[in-house]
Amino acid sequence: MEGNKLQRQAACMRNALFDQGYLDEQFIQLEDLQDEANPNFVEEVVKLFYSDSARFIRNIDLTLNNSPSDFVKLDNIMHQFKGSSSSIGAKKVKQRCTQFQEYCNIGNFEGCMRTFQEVKQEHAALKKKIESYLQVARQAR
Repeated sequence: MEGNKLQRQAACMRNALFDQGYLDEQFIQLEDLQDEANPNFVEEVVKLFYSDSARFIRNIDLTLNNSPSDFVKLDNIMHQFKGSSSSIGAKKVKQRCTQFQEYCNIGNFEGCMRTFQEVKQEHAALKKKIESYLQVARQAR
């Protein structure tokens, strides 16, 4: 009985991630790659994403704090971050990364700073939500 309740809870949490726009269809493709031989595949990919993205955020922070602003370098780092976000289906993070890149392309430092804060907020919000979901999903197995 408890297992069914956890499975329903995990399903509701997963659906909310999609309904609220945090994840897109790429996450479903990741889930399709998970099987009995690799039951923790999605969790491992998400952990790798957060490890990589922490490095990207750190590098962007450092580059933003240098004068004059190196918009080409910022765009390159954010491009990598956006690709990493796309690989797990992090829809809102990816959208903010795209906005950041648009500000880089026109050399708008204030826009970059503002949008970078939004990137970090969406990144943190997704991390909290997806970690909770993965924990319940693990318990439901």
